[in-house]
Amino acid sequence: MRRVLSTGHTLSLVDAPAPLAARALELHPQVALRPEPFGALAYHYGTRRLVFLKHPDVVRVVRSLADHPTVDAALDAAGVASARRPAFIAALRSLIDSEMLRDRAG
Repeated sequence: MRRVLSTGHTLSLVDAPAPLAARALELHPQVALRPEPFGALAYHYGTRRLVFLKHPDVVRVVRSLADHPTVDAALDAAGVASARRPAFIAALRSLIDSEMLRDRAG
């Protein structure tokens, strides 16, 4: 099945990215996390970007992403309640956009 985008391009549903909760993510290898009382500082040595992770639970999830097959599994392992998941998904999406997280190969 294909969808036609408003630009005239077609997008195969096979090409569509998986929902974030179903993706396998990891901390970018050029990112260092420095623990802080509020959470952590994430510094990307390639882009020289600095990001504040403002909650210890978010830091725990970010650190554990590579240990779990999906974001959802990492959230489950961290005990994140379903009511809090939209905020975590938004935070992880922001970390992907800032290149702090990336899709895991394989």
